[in-house]
Amino acid sequence: MNKIIIPTGYMGSGSSALTDIFSEFSNTKAPNGSFEYMFLHCPNGVFDLEDKLLIGNNAIRSDEAIHEFQATMQELYSEKLWWVSNYKKKLSKKFMRITNDYINDLTQFHSDSFWYYQEQRGLRALPKLVYREIIKRCSSNANIPNIPLRYKGMSICFPSKDEFYNASKKYIDTLCIELGVMDHNLILDQMLLPFNAWRMHNYFGENVECFIVERDPRDVFISNKYIWSPKGVAVPFPADVYEFCSYYKKMRESEKPTDNPHTHRIRFEDLIYDYEKTLYDLQTALGFSAEDHIHKFDLFTPANSINNTQLYLIEEFKKESAIIASALNEYLYPFPYDRKPENKLSF
Repeated sequence: MNKIIIPTGYMGSGSSALTDIFSEFSNTKAPNGSFEYMFLHCPNGVFDLEDKLLIGNNAIRSDEAIHEFQATMQELYSEKLWWVSNYKKKLSKKFMRITNDYINDLTQFHSDSFWYYQEQRGLRALPKLVYREIIKRCSSNANIPNIPLRYKGMSICFPSKDEFYNASKKYIDTLCIELGVMDHNLILDQMLLPFNAWRMHNYFGENVECFIVERDPRDVFISNKYIWSPKGVAVPFPADVYEFCSYYKKMRESEKPTDNPHTHRIRFEDLIYDYEKTLYDLQTALGFSAEDHIHKFDLFTPANSINNTQLYLIEEFKKESAIIASALNEYLYPFPYDRKPENKLSF
């Protein structure tokens, strides 16, 4: 069975390097390069749907969950200018049909009733609401106009865990088939995040491997504040060094641990400073051989990527880097030697 390979990381930690490396192997493709597949973990995505339907569910909660999920998937499908979307082109023209089949698999009851979430308010609804109030006050026998609704009817579901996960696995499997997993190994960048990798066994089979990439937080901070932000590609880390340290520590500590054997942890720096050993570990995890690596160094070159490391040794960054080193010591990478980095060479 072909592999589904999921590189992921902690925003700016270098997981796209894995997408490049894996793409160098035969019969292994990333259909859209480093495009990030968000539909599982985005707000109102599949994982939010899971939490809403399996924790504290009721009729109105399930109706909201279904409609918000459907609306979000429609945005991912049809929006062409939003960088995380355009699934019609990047995933499948059948995406919404497959999504609606998934929703139908989950939905157990339909009602013509409505609840407060559906009641439309604001300026668009104001004329109808005013007219309705006038009719109510002027005549007790008149037919009162209906309350303006965002949508009609309710979709209600109370799935068991097995029902939810079986339907979700079917949904994901169908989408992966659309992306070509029957023909080649499939790389899906960011389809999981480190913070929800613990959910993996509920959604995927034995052919899926997730690789979590971490990077020295000193270089992450410097890259974000001084290299990416000025270019308009910042990741949401605080720019104040003390806030960054607190944020980063809480972010990492919030991660729910998993012992899933299909989840692997990789240091970005190991891809550079210990390339051959790390490459062997990656190949072993996937069942690949050295002979499968037919385009070695075509997409990922350690000699180039080394320019994204040890930025904290640049003189103007040393003060902030020392603060990070003290506060986040357990996340630092043990570099085998010091190098002389140049800010202008980082990318």
